[in-house]
Amino acid sequence: MTRKPNELALLADSGRLLASVFTMLDQLSLAGMSTLEINDRVEDFIVRDLQARPASKGQYGYGFVLNSSLNDVVCHGVPSPSTVLRGGDIVNVDITLEKNGYLADSSKTYLVGEVNPLAAKLVSTAYEALWMGIRAVRPGAQLGDIGWAIERHAKRHGYSVVREYCGHGIGREMHEEPQVMHFGKPGTGLALREGMVFTIEPMINRGRRGVKTEADGWTVVTKDGSLSAQFEHTVAVTASGVSVLTLRPDERHMLKKMKGRD
Repeated sequence: MTRKPNELALLADSGRLLASVFTMLDQLSLAGMSTLEINDRVEDFIVRDLQARPASKGQYGYGFVLNSSLNDVVCHGVPSPSTVLRGGDIVNVDITLEKNGYLADSSKTYLVGEVNPLAAKLVSTAYEALWMGIRAVRPGAQLGDIGWAIERHAKRHGYSVVREYCGHGIGREMHEEPQVMHFGKPGTGLALREGMVFTIEPMINRGRRGVKTEADGWTVVTKDGSLSAQFEHTVAVTASGVSVLTLRPDERHMLKKMKGRD
C-alpha cells in the first residue's frame, strides 16, 4: 500500500512524537527501575504530555503500553514490578504510538549501567544492522535487499538473525502488508514504491537464531539462553530514497553517515 501526501504527513507527526518518547527515556537512570515503572512513565508521557494514544495497550489483548525485553528475551517481554533493571543488563523497549488515526512503531535497546563489552558489541551491531537495512530502502529496490543487508552485517560479526518475527507495513493498523524479513537474497521480493511505509526491526542473537515462547504466551526468548538485541524504526519510501519517520534528534548523524556512503 502506498500513502498519499496527507497520510505521510500524519504518519510523520506520529513518528516525531514517538521519537520524543525515547528522548524522554534517554534522560532516565534505568538501573533500579522496574520494567513496570518504565511502562507507567511512558504511558503518562504519551497520554498527558503528547495527547496521543499508546497503541500497544489493548492490541491483541495486551495490557501494557510497551514491550520490555531483557537480556535473553528476544521480543514481547511483559512489564512487571518484579523485573528490576540492574547494571550490566541490556533491555529493549518497544513502543507503538497513535495520533490522529495513524501509527508509528519504534524500539531501542538500552545498556543499563556498566555493560560487558561483548554485550555492548552485540547491541552496537544490532543498531548498525538496522541502518544497513534502512540504507537499502529506495524506489525500485526490493524487500530482499533489506534482509540481505541486515543478515550479511550480523553474520560478519558472528551473530544470527531471528527469522520468526519481521518488520511490517504500518498506517491506520499496527500490522499491515508487506512483511519485511530481516534475511533474504538481493534482487528478490516485492519492489519498493514511493509512499510505502513499513518498519524495519531486526532481532540479533549472540548465539543461535532459535527462539521459544514462554508460558505467558507473550515473552519470546533465545533457545540457547544467549543475549538478544533489537532496534526498530518506521520508514517511508521517498522519491529519492528513504525517510526515517521515528528518527530521534541524536540520530541525525546516522543520516549523514548513510548518505556519505552512497
